[in-house]
Amino acid sequence: MISTKGRYAIRVMIDLAEHDTGNYIPLKDIAARQEISKKYLEIIVKDMVSGGLLVGASGKGGGYKLCRKPEEYSVGEIIELMEGNLNSVACLAHPEIDCPRKSACQTLPLWTEFDELVHNFLYGKKLSDLIETPESEKTANPSGKKPAKENNKNNAGKK
Repeated sequence: MISTKGRYAIRVMIDLAEHDTGNYIPLKDIAARQEISKKYLEIIVKDMVSGGLLVGASGKGGGYKLCRKPEEYSVGEIIELMEGNLNSVACLAHPEIDCPRKSACQTLPLWTEFDELVHNFLYGKKLSDLIETPESEKTANPSGKKPAKENNKNNAGKK
């Protein structure tokens, strides 16, 4: 199960991506938009900064911002930083511990496959996949597909 810490971390990342202006975003603004206690977010963003997901600045004009582009973050790395190992059973979470039942365990393949599915799903999702498209873009492009780049030769000299 993903804790509030992991879920809130994803919400912070989405908020920072959606409100990115190149400037630091104050934590109080994120807390207000996300309806999360600023005190609790202080704990979460501290881990996110030390884990290399965010950069922070204190003082006037301070706050937080992403270190990378949203498409360069996987949801899996965010959750794993906040939650720790995501393996479903102890023997897979701690391979250094030699389980005496490993060779006879009939459920190990089940848990191995399950963990691979979870890992591939979470690491296959990018932060950019979670960002909402502004309403104006949805209206102009209801399919959600990115428009094809126009051929510059055809537009040369046109005003």
